Amino acid sequence: MSEERFYGREFQVIAGLSHAAVRTREIKDSVRYYTEVLGLREAFRMFREDGSLGTVYLYIAPGQYLELFSGGTREGITGPDVIGICHLCLMTKDIRRSYDAVKAAGGPLDSEIKRGKSQCWMFWTHDPDGTQIEVMEMPPESLQAQADRQFEQNDP
Repeated sequence: MSEERFYGREFQVIAGLSHAAVRTREIKDSVRYYTEVLGLREAFRMFREDGSLGTVYLYIAPGQYLELFSGGTREGITGPDVIGICHLCLMTKDIRRSYDAVKAAGGPLDSEIKRGKSQCWMFWTHDPDGTQIEVMEMPPESLQAQADRQFEQNDP
């Protein structure tokens, strides 16, 4: 590939779209809609420290998920409790190289690289409008990679 394709870089920072995240008012109703109405399959659930359901991942395709968060209470504004899309996650094959590339380009970095509850590696940035963007690498031990393998084995 030519260097021009990656805007002068030898490395493609973003390798794909990992998931879109939606904060819901009633997560069980949303899971029912996306699974029963739209036909997505549940991949896994993550629970809060108090044991309540916090997140449900719905499988779209290998490495592609819709992430549903519970706890939305307000509409029409941004914030951690708003119903609707709450961030965009972009997948990378090399979290360190992607982090360094964003930094070198003068992009905003809202976090250091850290390991998530699902065992993925991530860092956060945001676009000019404030849209939260998670850049994520999914190592083999991550819940997402495990779900990918399960679905790949079960799909014809």
